[in-house]
Amino acid sequence: MKKSLRIYSVAFSLLFVLSASAQSDSSENNRHRINPKKATLLSVALPGAGQFYNRSYWKIPVIYAGFTGLAYGISFNHGEYKRFGDYYRLATDDDPATNPDFPGTPEQLRQKRDYYKKYRDLSIIGACALYALQILDANVDAHLSYFDISDDLSLGWTPRVMPTDYFSRRPAGGLQLVLRF
Repeated sequence: MKKSLRIYSVAFSLLFVLSASAQSDSSENNRHRINPKKATLLSVALPGAGQFYNRSYWKIPVIYAGFTGLAYGISFNHGEYKRFGDYYRLATDDDPATNPDFPGTPEQLRQKRDYYKKYRDLSIIGACALYALQILDANVDAHLSYFDISDDLSLGWTPRVMPTDYFSRRPAGGLQLVLRF
């Protein structure tokens, strides 16, 4: 009777330990598993959605602030480009009824028009670069979510005695670099 009670108590204890370890494993499985492909596709569909999926919430306002600033740059520079483009077109036509009261010579108007066109185009390129960068960030962040950053990662040095010559076997002192993963 006592022997069977011991066997049952050992079996119950073992079952309890296995159940506890299975619960911790299942809790790890229930934890948010980040799929890099899904994070990338979400960022392609909606900027910042991949960062939300990766739980990098602080990046979302940075992304939208960048898009807001670039959208303002595009809008402002495009408006000025159109305004100086209209001035230049009116200043260079041969119609005497055109109002000659322009803010500069035709050459200055052309230079200002080209200036605003350049910065409008650069703002568009910046918006495209920011879009691509946030997609890349979501992908890399998803891939690095499983990267081990424990204290086991270390680089250290230790003293070492080693032979200088394999024929004479004379020892010599030195330092050894050790990288632990």
